[in-house]
Amino acid sequence: MDPADLFDRAREFAVLPHLRDLAIAYALAFLIGWNREREDRSAGLRTFPLVAIAACGFIQATERMTAGEPEATARIVEGVITGMGFIGGGAILKQGGEVHGTATAAALWATGAIGVAVAVGAHDVAVVVCLFAVVTLYLLSRLKPQERG
Repeated sequence: MDPADLFDRAREFAVLPHLRDLAIAYALAFLIGWNREREDRSAGLRTFPLVAIAACGFIQATERMTAGEPEATARIVEGVITGMGFIGGGAILKQGGEVHGTATAAALWATGAIGVAVAVGAHDVAVVVCLFAVVTLYLLSRLKPQERG
């Protein structure tokens, strides 16, 4: 093997930008997961950061394959969105005449959006989505009527 080939391959091994983006996605999702954990929901501190880094990771893992082909990237993003809907659907439970887990499902979907946004370099979008999700979960929950026990 030619030493120049080794140098080119080493240059392709760009771990730091991926680590940075995964850490950003993780941190933003942690804020949402903290709320769900505090509210004693089934998905919380472990689930939300994992969802964000998985969504981010799917986009990152296909960057070389989809380079210069926005349609291909769009198909990967569509797959992540569909997967997030599937995971969110699993968080929704119907018990008698009541439905539970819709906020958690929506938060999971938003967390997937955060991961995708970070992966495509739209860090500003990821921060805004996180901000809206956090405001919705932390502040607007106070407007919800309390359950009677």
